[in-house]
Parts: sequence; structure tokens; C-alpha cells
Amino acid sequence: MNKQVKVTKEGLMALQKELDELVNVKRPRLVERLSRARSEGDLAENSDYHSARDELEFLDGRIAEIDTVLKNAVVAPVSNGHGKVGLGAKVSVKYNGSQTVYHLVGEWEADPVKSKISIESPLGQALLGKKKGDRVEVEAPAGKVVYEVLSIK
Repeated sequence: MNKQVKVTKEGLMALQKELDELVNVKRPRLVERLSRARSEGDLAENSDYHSARDELEFLDGRIAEIDTVLKNAVVAPVSNGHGKVGLGAKVSVKYNGSQTVYHLVGEWEADPVKSKISIESPLGQALLGKKKGDRVEVEAPAGKVVYEVLSIK
């Protein structure tokens, strides 16, 4: 991965915090657990050893992944306040009779459950650069959905 990864300042700090937690807390605990399990003897039938080894492998993969993202991370300027949707903007939209606020973030920060959508997503891309009152049409599994931009913060 050599492409730049756009993140908000908050997203960068969250990734750094996660990496710190994985490297300095979780990994040492897993290494200790693996060491204890290894000392219990026959490794062929030691499920705790195999479980700890698998967890450590997964954890090391996540550490490498976050490390790569951080090396390529670029803190993109947050929405400039000129009334246009950009990275970091909180956009209130209306669609199908309901109103929702989305926070536009980098792809590594996206969390649809918390209404954080990636600027790389179809909706995120459609909203970028839009102003209050603009309408965007996004293709969804259920068909086309029209969103109206109500406000931008």
C-alpha cells in the first residue's frame, strides 16, 4: 500500500491510540499467554497454545496493517467552511421523508452504525463539494435514492 490515506485529525489519533494499545498492552499479554501455554507440555493437544498463537498472528497482522496506514496517512484539511461538503463535514440530509446527519470521514474511520461515512463511499463521493439545497442521487440496492443537503457543519 503506497497510496496516501486521507484521514481526519481525530481519525489519525484514534489509529495511533489503537496501535499503541495493541503493541503495548494486548500483544504483551498474548505473548505471556502463549509462553504459559507452551510450558504446559504437549503442544499437539494444547488448545490454549493454538488459540493464543492464532490470536497473536491475527494481532500482528492488524498491527502491520495500522502501521502501514499510519505511514501513508495524510491529515486532510477539514471542510473549509465555505458552505461546501468536504472531509470532516457533518452533513444533514433528507431522504425518503426522514432526516439524518452524516459525518464524512476517511475510509479507515468509517463506521456506518455511528453515521460516519467514507468519502470513498458512493454517498460520500456524491456529497463532496455539494452545498445546502443541492440534491444528489445515489444508486442503492433498493434503487436510486435522492438526498437533499439541508445543512453543513
